[in-house]
Amino acid sequence: MTRRQIHLAAHFPGVNNTTVWTDPAAGSQIDFSSFEYFARTAERGLFDYLFLAEGLRLREHRGQLHDLDVAGRPNTLAILAALAAVTEHIGLVGTLNTTFNEPYELARQLGTLDLLSNGRAGWNAVTSSDAFHGANFRRGGYLDHADRYVRASEFAELSKALWSSWRDDAIEADAETGTFLRAGAIARVRRASRLFDVDAVFDVPRSPQGRPVIVQAGDSADGRDFATAHADVIFSLHTEFADAQQFYRDVKGRLTAHGRDEDSLKILPAATFVLGDTAAEARERSREIALAQVRPQTAITYLEQIWNRDLSDYDADGPLPDVEPDTGVETAQGFAGRHAAIRARVGQLRDQAAAENLSIRELVIRLTANHTFVGTPEHVAFEIDRYVQERATDGFTVVGHVTPHGLDEFADRVVPLLQERGSYRRSYDEGATLHDLLGLPAVRERVTAP
Repeated sequence: MTRRQIHLAAHFPGVNNTTVWTDPAAGSQIDFSSFEYFARTAERGLFDYLFLAEGLRLREHRGQLHDLDVAGRPNTLAILAALAAVTEHIGLVGTLNTTFNEPYELARQLGTLDLLSNGRAGWNAVTSSDAFHGANFRRGGYLDHADRYVRASEFAELSKALWSSWRDDAIEADAETGTFLRAGAIARVRRASRLFDVDAVFDVPRSPQGRPVIVQAGDSADGRDFATAHADVIFSLHTEFADAQQFYRDVKGRLTAHGRDEDSLKILPAATFVLGDTAAEARERSREIALAQVRPQTAITYLEQIWNRDLSDYDADGPLPDVEPDTGVETAQGFAGRHAAIRARVGQLRDQAAAENLSIRELVIRLTANHTFVGTPEHVAFEIDRYVQERATDGFTVVGHVTPHGLDEFADRVVPLLQERGSYRRSYDEGATLHDLLGLPAVRERVTAP
């Protein structure tokens, strides 16, 4: 029986508390040498692509930067362009927002990266509607929450139309006749809607893979619909086996409505890992890493954002607050559901803490730093393979806890075991595009004559 092949992405986190920057082995989050080292390690491990996470604004709490987290990141597209020059095979995927960008400009930037990297570019399309991020763009909360995926869907449609508006053989460059472009080689792209008014002739030729791979990270019903209509990869949070299988069935089942088959969309959940020579050693390492990821102030800050209260007098290693959350003025029109949801969430957290006898910090660790795979390399390889063979995922987006060395152990100790199982490539195919690495069908969008 042919074994399903495992697909792996390498996650370089953005603004976050996943990365333990205080670890003695941690390096810079900013120097290009860190990105280059990480990319070369991922390529040595034969990963499908490198994935840059990004936040549009540093995390703040009570008007102050939460500098216990990693904070700050150079521009995503600039990093990926530089990495294209120092890598040969690995895909290059960046997180870029559909709310605070414009289709033509972003499609042009990504199309350029795709062309110059010989078909290795990808776009993690994310949405936003809140005024906190919008303040950076002098737009505030201008986009209704319900319109996030309306805009994202139109944005993706426009981007794909622009990328496909050039014929593969558009450039003739015949010096004798003086003809540079073939007749009808570029289609004009027009769209007039409530959110966009575009009349464009795109200026970037098609790349070897036709267009960048589209990744999507939303988990709501709207997010799943967007993914099955437009995305090639889903970056999900479903890592518990039964839950992952259910998510896999739900999302893959939606594809037929869009004329797509199971292999046209890959599901690659985020997965953290901790290795040890024995299971006990791995569990102890996992505990130590989690404590470094969720320090006392981080745990209190996490609860304050739910309770909407100052909880600084509470001990992070003590029980959950006995005070009720501040849900604001409950008579405010349209907010009754939100108030009920906050109270329900606090109730769930209290029930979980009581049932498992968890302190504040232990609860937050359970919610935010519960590592996906903990054990010997043999155990981790077995589990990754099991998820893929039994259709819980198509692979994983691997997240390390230190930068830039977070992938070293995985590439050296887990990848060879996956190869021995016959579930993972032993080399890159020469000239393979990111679509090829992911086993995606060829891009069928083609130019429509003007």
